[in-house]
Amino acid sequence: MPRSPKAAVAVLAALAVPALAACSATVAPSADAGGSGTILAVGAENTYANVISQIGGKYVSVTAIESNPNTDPHSFEASPGVAKDIAGAQLVVQNGLGYDTYMDKIESAAPNPARKVIDVQHLLGLPDSTPNPHLWYSPATMPAVANALASDLSALQPRHGAYFRANERSFNKSLDPWRRAIASFKAAYPGTPVAVTEPVGDYLLQALGTNNLTPFGFQADIMNGVDPSPQYVTLESGLFTRHRVRAFLYNQQVTDSLTQSFLAQARASGIPVVGVYETMPTPGYDYQSWMLAEVQALRRAVTDKTSTEKL
Repeated sequence: MPRSPKAAVAVLAALAVPALAACSATVAPSADAGGSGTILAVGAENTYANVISQIGGKYVSVTAIESNPNTDPHSFEASPGVAKDIAGAQLVVQNGLGYDTYMDKIESAAPNPARKVIDVQHLLGLPDSTPNPHLWYSPATMPAVANALASDLSALQPRHGAYFRANERSFNKSLDPWRRAIASFKAAYPGTPVAVTEPVGDYLLQALGTNNLTPFGFQADIMNGVDPSPQYVTLESGLFTRHRVRAFLYNQQVTDSLTQSFLAQARASGIPVVGVYETMPTPGYDYQSWMLAEVQALRRAVTDKTSTEKL
């Protein structure tokens, strides 16, 4: 089970539930007669917020809850202001899989039958036992999210349905350079051996056809804040000292003495390093340019041993 935001639920104790109920009572009405105005939307992670803004365009006002690329999203703590934003939203996109459980708690404390909630785990039909919660790295995820967004936004504002569907088509088209980069890498460098600290980019690495030599048990331990076994540590170290991998991908947002030691070993062994992120790095990126940049960084690592530790 991935680390849940450690004090995320505690915000409900800090906030009086009646106060949250008051927030829900003042939620902007859903589109009915006319379906006009601005739709208040929330993306639990700024990645999802960015896609909401691309599909909703001028008819949405979007708040990203988790947006700091310099912090660990797993330890995110929801504030009273965050709870108010979520309670007042007409449309919400959240990841699921234990990654942003505070969203469910706040939504339950401020019920709104008209609120549209897209839980990406459920949208993709994934069981709770799915071990890797970083769904946005999978090429299949955001097209499904964009489709759900176009449907829900159209339900909230029927008169603008054609606009939302046009934005969805444009968004899907804009993913083509990323898809081509994935296909090109997979064809040119099949089975490329890599090492990682966490499963942050694993879905993308799978799409690229790489051979991830870091055991998932080790990745899960790091992700969940558990000390890996000495056997895992020795195995991971050997990937660098024995030059068994052509790139090392590490989570830019979650580092400790152990992951820093692996980073030092990779550098000392001449293994190029690629930084991956849990929240979309800003400014300068949207979802599609971010994903393309990660593929391009890995390709540079494999082709000319160039590190891209930060985008």
